[in-house]
Amino acid sequence: MEGMSPCPELLTMPPFLQRLWSHVRTVVAPVPDISAELWLQTLARYPFLAALPLAQQAKLRALAAQFLDGKEFHGAHGLVVTDAMAIDIAAQACLPLLHWGDPQEALACYDDFVTIVVHPGEAVARRESTDAAGVVHQYTEVLAGEAMERGPVMLSWRHVAEGGLSADHGSNVVVHEFVHKIDMQNGHANGCPPLPHGLLATRGPRAALAAWQAAWKPAYADFREAVAKAERFGAERPWLDAYGATAPAEFFAVACEAYFVNRERFALEFPSLMPALDGFFKRPV
Repeated sequence: MEGMSPCPELLTMPPFLQRLWSHVRTVVAPVPDISAELWLQTLARYPFLAALPLAQQAKLRALAAQFLDGKEFHGAHGLVVTDAMAIDIAAQACLPLLHWGDPQEALACYDDFVTIVVHPGEAVARRESTDAAGVVHQYTEVLAGEAMERGPVMLSWRHVAEGGLSADHGSNVVVHEFVHKIDMQNGHANGCPPLPHGLLATRGPRAALAAWQAAWKPAYADFREAVAKAERFGAERPWLDAYGATAPAEFFAVACEAYFVNRERFALEFPSLMPALDGFFKRPV
């Protein structure tokens, strides 16, 4: 990926946003800026980013610039990752961190890797598993993305590029994989990432964990039941991606996708999860 332009084209931005952007840049770090032209193109491709208030757009732009300064992009199968593609990915990867305060501290949850591998489309991964009898089974799995524990992130560019449209049904591969990275901060992804102090007005880590589980366990059980009824008996399919029914970690990632890209619909489908997610991602009241 070519380097980011050090001189943002601010002339097309309102004076207020220019001042805000300059302030945010001085607070964050002296890293290369994302040009206004490329940033505005990213906002145009992803309406859920363009819908953010201007102050949050400016902060996200600063976060994305700092993210890009510490990551390397590699295209697979001859794909050339352009600056515009990298910015699209960075903006969506940083969306969950938007309200986490100090940018360097927020981005620390992505410090366990440097490389982002971008495939033109879905990738085929070879897997193997051992059953209860000790027999090893080999199989392949088609992936739109993958976050490896203490390793790189893989993304399908086709799915990334479709993110503006797929938001209608709450889907976003970038948010999904980077939420897995957040979930992995305390070990293997399990749907229960490190919880902030005072989550849901609790006192102490045990109370926070209990409150988190009280929200997520019944929601996951209900979702699995709804998916099973749809697949086995032809009931109406849930709005949320059925892949979320495969494991608590996947339910957490799939729920976060929808929470960030289609908040209104997600709130209608999963009202019981909104306080937990608002508290975890520190969304302003």
